[in-house]
Amino acid sequence: MKNEENYQKKAAALHYDPSKEQAPRVTAVGKGYVAESIIEKALENNVPIQSDPTLVELLSQLEINETIPEELYQVVAEVFAYIYQVDQKMK
Repeated sequence: MKNEENYQKKAAALHYDPSKEQAPRVTAVGKGYVAESIIEKALENNVPIQSDPTLVELLSQLEINETIPEELYQVVAEVFAYIYQVDQKMK
């Protein structure tokens, strides 16, 4: 059972421009107040959010502007597919 006092929200943000980049890259990671700020900025800019604590944990081990490793391509592709579906529904 998680102790709520010790729980800190975590967040990560990705960017991918297939015309300029070979793979998505990490643009922000944080926990606690920083994570809340990342999520707040995403909501303010209508950026879809997907909750995946395991993926966030893996992404938080990368440096800012570092491209994701090949091992994460499949799961990140699923995230981008989800975002694409959300974007299509919003249009």
